[in-house]
Amino acid sequence: MTGVDLRFRSLVVAHAVSAYGTYLNLIALSLFSYEVTGSALGVGAVMAVRLLSGVTAGLTAGALTARLTRRTVMVATDLAQTLAMVVLALWATRTPLWVLLAAVVVLGAGNTFFNVALRSAVPVMVGQDDRARANGVLVTARSIATVLGFASAAPVIALGGFGVAFGVNAASFAVSAGAVLLLRPRTDTGGDGGSVSDPGGTEDSGSVTEDGGDGFSSRRGGWLRGRIVGLAGPLLALIALRGLDALASASHNVALPLAAHAAEPSEPAVFMARFWAAWAVGTLIAHQVLKRRSHGTSWGERAFAVGTCAMSLCFVAAFTGPPAPALIAAAVAAGFADGWTEIVYTSRLQAAPDRQRARLFGLSATAEQSGFALGTIAAAAALEALPALAVVGVFHGAAACGALVLLLTVRRRDARRDRDHSDRSSTSGEPDRSSTSGEKGENTHGTSTGARPLPGP
Repeated sequence: MTGVDLRFRSLVVAHAVSAYGTYLNLIALSLFSYEVTGSALGVGAVMAVRLLSGVTAGLTAGALTARLTRRTVMVATDLAQTLAMVVLALWATRTPLWVLLAAVVVLGAGNTFFNVALRSAVPVMVGQDDRARANGVLVTARSIATVLGFASAAPVIALGGFGVAFGVNAASFAVSAGAVLLLRPRTDTGGDGGSVSDPGGTEDSGSVTEDGGDGFSSRRGGWLRGRIVGLAGPLLALIALRGLDALASASHNVALPLAAHAAEPSEPAVFMARFWAAWAVGTLIAHQVLKRRSHGTSWGERAFAVGTCAMSLCFVAAFTGPPAPALIAAAVAAGFADGWTEIVYTSRLQAAPDRQRARLFGLSATAEQSGFALGTIAAAAALEALPALAVVGVFHGAAACGALVLLLTVRRRDARRDRDHSDRSSTSGEPDRSSTSGEKGENTHGTSTGARPLPGP
């Protein structure tokens, strides 16, 4: 296999190490924030600062990656986060509030910048044909890192304190930065590094410029027109649904500890560990299924909308108080739908032209983090008056309704396209060779790159 090869997998392993440290640190930093601020309100304020820095970074990520190479952004943000965690580890027993706030700003912005650079670079690193499979590997690694990070947070903090937990997180960022520096993946079409899948750096990876490759369209206004068209219609609807999905996901993240205490008052941590482990298994299955069904290519808006509906239904079912086997089955199904939507969504945005991709992922990061922040605040307030099932049901019901709207939009668009193709064919008296049918038309909307069609469905 030429796309997702050993070098790319090595980069993924290093990123998984970084993700492990990040998820371990989510718990450690929450507890540490309580020690520093002395109140639940203070903890919320620290987390709000972190989320706000991530939202702001999403708005500027496209411009930053345009000025610098994606590889430079990845290394710089990893090193910045390493430094921030080293500072917290050294000052763990006497950290001033301003140092804590500065660290969470670096963590929030750094995480967004890194993820935008990595996700937008995948088609360059492995090629357009293998981007869905590469996204599946990334999702699988992150899911495992999530479970391990959450599961090991309590023993690490108990044995070594916050200083050790922050040190582990700092080391994880350093591993990620070192891997990017050593592997030198080709992250930009005009970069000087060798491609992960093409050490000589000669592989085109299916990316061409938005102006069709001649370099003159941008001077005739094509640059602005291309960007407006590229971000219109279903692509914006897709990102909006992703933000709504993040808002819904915040509800079950906030409500799950309550459900755990209600179901197993003596061992709520065991309940949560079991739930997230089953969820991780579901994401692993999703990668295997998509890898075989899509043959390494990406699916479109329909698959994402259907997956979002399924995920919402499964998470709601998990809060109905089912017996343990049914709960595990619901968690596995939710993980499957979660992994499915993540792979499909990321692959869909990666089908955009290279110069547009970072802006899309920056906008996506802003939508996701804004949705999650708003959902966390709203769900926490709603849980003061309503049961967990009602809150999760309302939030995920909104996500399911958004998915249905997207499905109707895509169906109407495809029907209109089919009518236009039919009219054009009957007028010319011969088949319209530029059209495709079924799902193949779905992934080409807003991703035209000139004379060459993108690989994939």
